[in-house]
Parts: sequence; C-alpha cells; structure tokens
Amino acid sequence: MKAANCVDNQTVGTPTSANVRPRLDAIFCPRSVAVVGATTTPGTVPHDILENMVKSGFTGRLYAVAPGKKSICGVPAYRYVLDLPEPVDLAVIVFPAEVVERALDQCGQRGIPGVVVISAGFREIGAEGRQREKRLVELCEKYQITLIGPNCLGVLNTNPAISLNASFARAMPATGKIAMLSQSGALCTAVLDYARERHVGFSKFVSFGNKALISEVELLEYLHKDPQTSVILMYLEEMGRGRQLCEVARRITSGPNAKPIFAIKSARTRAGAQAASSHTGAMATEDALCEAAFAASGIIRVDTLEELFDAAILFANQPLPRGRRVGIVTNAGGPGVLATDAAVRFGLKVPPLQPETRAALKPRLPATANLTNPVDVIGDARADRYEAAMEVVLQDPNIDQLLVILTPQSMTDIEAVAEAVSKTAAKSEKPVAASFMGGVDVGPAVALLESRGVPHFTQPEDAARAMLRVAQCVEWRAESAAEPEDLPRPAPASAAQPILDAAIPGLLPEDQALQVLAGYGLPIPPFRLCRSAEEAVAAAEELGYPAVLRVVSPAIIHKTEVGGVVVNIQNPDDLRRHFDEMMGRFSTLVPQEELRGILVRRMIPPGHELIIGGKSDESFGPVLMMGLGGIFVEVFGLVAFALAPVTRKTARKLLEESKAGKILSGLRGQKPADIDQLVDAIVRVGQLLADFPQISELDINPLIVGPADQGSWVADARIVLRFNSGEGSRNC
Repeated sequence: MKAANCVDNQTVGTPTSANVRPRLDAIFCPRSVAVVGATTTPGTVPHDILENMVKSGFTGRLYAVAPGKKSICGVPAYRYVLDLPEPVDLAVIVFPAEVVERALDQCGQRGIPGVVVISAGFREIGAEGRQREKRLVELCEKYQITLIGPNCLGVLNTNPAISLNASFARAMPATGKIAMLSQSGALCTAVLDYARERHVGFSKFVSFGNKALISEVELLEYLHKDPQTSVILMYLEEMGRGRQLCEVARRITSGPNAKPIFAIKSARTRAGAQAASSHTGAMATEDALCEAAFAASGIIRVDTLEELFDAAILFANQPLPRGRRVGIVTNAGGPGVLATDAAVRFGLKVPPLQPETRAALKPRLPATANLTNPVDVIGDARADRYEAAMEVVLQDPNIDQLLVILTPQSMTDIEAVAEAVSKTAAKSEKPVAASFMGGVDVGPAVALLESRGVPHFTQPEDAARAMLRVAQCVEWRAESAAEPEDLPRPAPASAAQPILDAAIPGLLPEDQALQVLAGYGLPIPPFRLCRSAEEAVAAAEELGYPAVLRVVSPAIIHKTEVGGVVVNIQNPDDLRRHFDEMMGRFSTLVPQEELRGILVRRMIPPGHELIIGGKSDESFGPVLMMGLGGIFVEVFGLVAFALAPVTRKTARKLLEESKAGKILSGLRGQKPADIDQLVDAIVRVGQLLADFPQISELDINPLIVGPADQGSWVADARIVLRFNSGEGSRNC
C-alpha cells in the first residue's frame, strides 16, 4: 500500500533540499509503524502512543515492540525490533533514555528508514545527555536513518489516507490546512487543546524536540511541497541554523507555491554576548538577529499563541487582501472607535468611504446611522441591515478588507446576523472577519461563523492585528516578486586581503583597520602613524590643524576610557607635549612591541554621529548593524540589523528603521545629508563582512555625517578578528 501524496522510494544520506522530502515521507507517510517500548499500563506515554495510533485509524500496518507481551491494544507485540516480521517504515521509540541507543541500533540493522525518539534524557540534562545524543546521531549516520527528536511529543498527519497520530497528544486534531512545528513538546499539548476549542484543523503537527538530526529547516522544506498545507506555524526556542532557516523560508514565502510562515521565537529578553569587543557585538542579541533574519525571509513574527492562530485562521479561510485599508461595520459606536484606534495603531488604514458608497448606504440605513467609516448600523440592527451595509462597503474601491462587529442587544437576532455575515463573506472577493463581542449570548453564532470559514475574534483589536499580519504577507510577496536588485560589488576583496591575511586574531590595529575600510571605499580622513613627536608635528603640518592624536595598540580597545585620544590640538607645541605624554604613559601600560605609535589626523567637522557595524554570528553568519552612534548608541539603542551583504534598498530600510534617515533628511532648517553616500557606505561595509568571515566584530563609530556638501568621515573604527578555539584575548 502506498500512502497518498508521498514519495515511494527512500533516499538516504545527509538531509538536503534534494532529498529531504523522500526521507521525511518515512516519518509522515509510513506504510507500517512499530511503537518500540510500548507497555500495557494506560496513562503512560508508551501505552498512550500506541493507543493513539489505534484510535486515530492509522491506515497502515501497526506493530508493538514490548518484551514479554504477545499483543497490546489489539496490536501484535514482539520482543525486539529484530523480531519484527518486516522492516517497517517508521519506529516510534519510547524506551527509557539509556535503552534508546540499543533500540536505535536494532532499527538500523532492520533497515528502518524513519525514527521518532519520544524519550527524554538527552542534551537537555547536561553533559551525559549530550554524549548520549551524539551517539544517536552517529548511529543515524551509520544506518542512514531520518530522526525526529529526541525529547519530543511526536508527529501527526491528519491526511485521511494516512491518519497518523504518533504522539502522546490527548486527541487527534481535525483535518485542516495549517501545519505546526514546535520545539517544545509540552507547549504542543496546550496548542492542540487550544486549537480544538477554536475549531482549528491541522495538516501536519510536529514536535521536533532536541532536533539532533532533523530541525525546522528540513521540516519547512518538506511542508513547502506538502499539498495539504497552506499555512505554516512555528514555535522556536533557539535557532542554531539561522542563515539556512532564512534561505529556506525565503523560498517558501515567495515565488511559486508561496506559503506564509508565522512564528513565535521565545527568549526575547535573553542577553547577548557577555564579552563583546564592540557596540555591535554587545547589541547583536539573538533576538535582534532573529528579527533581521525573519525580515529577510518573509517570516511574520508574532508574540502569543492567540496571535499565531488569529493570523493563520484568517489567511487560511479568507481571500487575500489587496492592501491595508479596512472597512468597519458595527452596531455600537464604542467598539467601532476601539477597532479604528487599534487598526491605526497597528499600521492599518481606516479610510473614508467614497461619496458613491455613502449615497448607496443612505436609503438602506436609519437616518441616525453613521455613514462614514466605521459604519454604525445602530443597536437595533437586524440581519438584513447588516447584510446591506456589508455588501455596499465591500464594493467600495477604497476598502481592501472588512471587519464586522456585533454587540448583543436585546433586540439583536445574533445567529441570524451570523448567517448574514457568513453568506455575504462567501460571495466576497475581499476578506471578511468578525468580532461578536461577549460570551454566552454570542457563543452559538460564533460557532456558526467558524463552521462557515469566517474567522472570529473575541476583541476587535485581535482582528485588526491579524489583518495586519496577513497584509504583511501580501506585501512581502509583492516585494519579493519585484525585479531583484543585484548585490553591488563596491570594491575588490584584494584591497583588504593582504592586511587581513597577515593579521593575528584579536583587535586589528587602528591604522590597519582604516586601511581595510579605505580599500572598500569608505570615507577615511588622511592620517599618519607616527613614532616620534617630530614625525607627528610634520604630519599635522601636512594634514592641517586642529589635530587629533589617537594611540594605536592591539591591546587597547576603548581608547577614550584610558586617555588614548586627544582632540582639538591647535599648534605644534601642544601637539609635542601631548604626544610625548601619551607615548610615555602607554609605554608602561602595554608591551613595547604592541605599542605601534600615535595616529595623527585633522579633526573632522561636527555632524550627526552614526554607527555602522557588523559581526560574524555562529548561526546567522555575517550580520550588519546601522543606527545612531556616538557615546549614546547603547543607551538609546536606535539601531537596525540585516543579514549581510545588503542591497541599496535594504540599506535605505535600515536608515528608516533606526530613525537615522529622518534625522539626516534635514530637520528644523538643517541642511540634509548626502543619503546616497551613506547608503553606499552601508552597502560597502556589508560586502566587507560577507567577503571576510574572519571578521568577528566591526564598528565604525562614529561615522560623522555632515551636510551633503561636506560629506561623511569615519572618525573611529574597530575590527576584531576571530580567535581559534582555545585562544584568548589579551585586549584590555
């Protein structure tokens, strides 16, 4: 028997985009399953998983592995995996952790291609568990097994041709168009119960636990081609393969067969790296980088389970909106105002109705009705009045989607109104959402709406938020479908190659950092590295006064904190005095071989202080940061992140997100800056980070931006090169 919509053959080896579907078919579309470690004790995980398989009506052959038992739940049982009468497609292992390795080895010997390890007691418990989990991966590689888990709830496939509940969830969910991926097994049980209350069906449901072998990356690729899935939901606790996730998600959310991805990423408040050597390193928390990755891939991030399902239900059951313009029909003024405020606050628009629309509404509504937007059909409105108002408002070309609000008045036939709303929504090419406010009185009507595919929201604010999320999906598709902007190639990598190849790990001396940036076309003011006061005076005479002195040593990161910078030097005598004092003091603070000298340059005219930075992240790869700089960068945190390299379009978005673009446009009579030059600088730094992954952290802070006729200049730059494992930093 071949499962419907599944590939028959199995491909083995490391998961790739080419073979991920046939490999995961062993998990989702098995023709035969063995529950390994099943017991006869109801209320235990090993028993309940087998019972769930039976109750769900699994369409394939089912076996149990349970030493000393002949059958459990009417399913034939065998002593060991090796005793099974056939090499099944999927083994669900529920033995204690210390026995799992032996069971998995037998699965490999028996040629079983797919395994789900439910058992806990692996990486999540510490060093011993990590070693145990490592051995599982080694066995999977040896036998070319596809593994979900360990430490997970299991998997579900509601396709009637499969009907697989290989989990210890309390009940099989209804069939639907939504797929759910969750790193937390405990959360899954709550999600399934919540979804059942809201009459939400699923296509696939996966708890992937420790993701020892298969992670959200491979699962997303599988769901992209799954004909039963139209919306994908995710709950993630950590993203060990952030760059890959971004690349896969972008293919899913745009182009042919595009599907939206709505995600919760927990741990928003987790601190970043504790030993960061730059502002970028300190501010590039996992959450900030996650935001950048989601923005680059079209993943819509939400904060709660309610938001997750609100957006998914609206997307899965209604036509897609053309834009953010919302029409509101209500029988109470207060909720209409609340809905309007929420819509505007979230970024939607509540435009006025066209004169023709208001004229069409007038004979259909009482004289006291409000004919603007929101349209108030008055508290005594019955179904016919709601229906008439909805039909007219939906025809307005200024309206992209409609929200219908009802408060239960004594004269309101609530279920009749729900019938009218669902009838009108079924005929509409624009999405319709409803918010029947209340509890007991509106319950039957809410059930009617949901059974007819009209999304219902307890509060109008919830509806507005979901409408925004779906509109963002539509906007992302349009944006990604536009002619792609080529990534620029602003400078040859060879300009910086010799310096970076010869450098040792740690802080790159400032003079070399400036040379690297100059090689990539960044605006570097002329400078000289001097070892004597006379050299410094000669350099200042050439470059001009007022002058600046900056100590240069790989052992000194924060120059201003140790008196390593002197500014506004007006004459040679002052320059000699400051130079000799700095050289004498730092000669006693750092080894002689690490004191390269004093950098001399002319002072940069005042201007707006910005920061352009970056880092190489273990999960996300090269990441770019841009925002308002200077000494307050970490106080105000007005920065934005993007995965590098970036296009000019993305660079302009960073300016907008960080508020820098507005400031540089010329506020209160100030001259505007050269935005094009700044965009060019952002792009060049992004390309530098992409070209040289050995750059661990980079800061240009500040980049002083003057009016367009004065240009911009790099005032301070810091580049930190990656240390190999086991090396330590000597920087103070």
